[in-house]
Amino acid sequence: MTDCWYETISALLAKTSTDLPPDVEAALRRGLASENPGSNAAQALEAILENVALARQRRQPLCQDTGTLLFWIEFPAGLHLAPLRDALEKAVADATQQGLLRQNCVDPLTGQNRGNNLGNGAPLLHFEEHSGETVRLSLMLKGGGSENVGVQYALPFAALQAGRDLEGARRCLLQAVHQAQGHGCAPGILGVCIGGDRTGGYLESKRQLLRPLDHPNPVPVLRKMEEQVLDEANQLGIGPMGFGGKTSLLGVKIGTRDRVPASYFVTVSYMCWACRRQQLEATSDGRLLRWL
Repeated sequence: MTDCWYETISALLAKTSTDLPPDVEAALRRGLASENPGSNAAQALEAILENVALARQRRQPLCQDTGTLLFWIEFPAGLHLAPLRDALEKAVADATQQGLLRQNCVDPLTGQNRGNNLGNGAPLLHFEEHSGETVRLSLMLKGGGSENVGVQYALPFAALQAGRDLEGARRCLLQAVHQAQGHGCAPGILGVCIGGDRTGGYLESKRQLLRPLDHPNPVPVLRKMEEQVLDEANQLGIGPMGFGGKTSLLGVKIGTRDRVPASYFVTVSYMCWACRRQQLEATSDGRLLRWL
């Protein structure tokens, strides 16, 4: 069983690190088509797309910062999780040794690099039982530059005249993009949670980043807000890598969590253009069924 899980998780790690999802690549190409030929913005996007092709062709990481590893593991009732966890840790260590993952796990007290991406809270594993018979594995590689410009607002927020409503949330999202400028490796993608507590808000905002860019929000008011913020953010003139232009964001994905009356949080997880996420479905003994 462990061998099957090891092979499946190794394939997931390699594909996530080296192969940009097609919806993200398509959004980058649309951005390039909107920029003036020969402009700094166009040249930046051309370089990004060349990098995407080379990484896929050579099976090398899309970015030198392979970031934090976030796994979501949805499993059927009764599944024994220890073999899956053991295989996952071995696959992560081996992928690090092979250069598919950078050595990105550092002890905050000593500064010592673990060398294998295994440590206290690394990688981040989110287990959820579901009613199906198969296992769904989702992996996101979240780079440090984009993680550094994530932000959480507690409304009301007087500096933006942002009240406890969707208009207040919209103001927060645009400020988050403006504050990030080129530091988050634009063009970026916003994963957003409105509501929840501080911890749940960040978890939901990252989960939103698993949604394909061409996936419309099933909630009409949120779908409209996603479209509006994307349009307005791309009028800020930040552009790719902060060089100016029309392509500051590739997408906006918004979810909600119920809140207590005393709190109204708006949580923003910023993802860089290298939106490295992949999902697969496997049997309960670890055999790969299909990519999602």
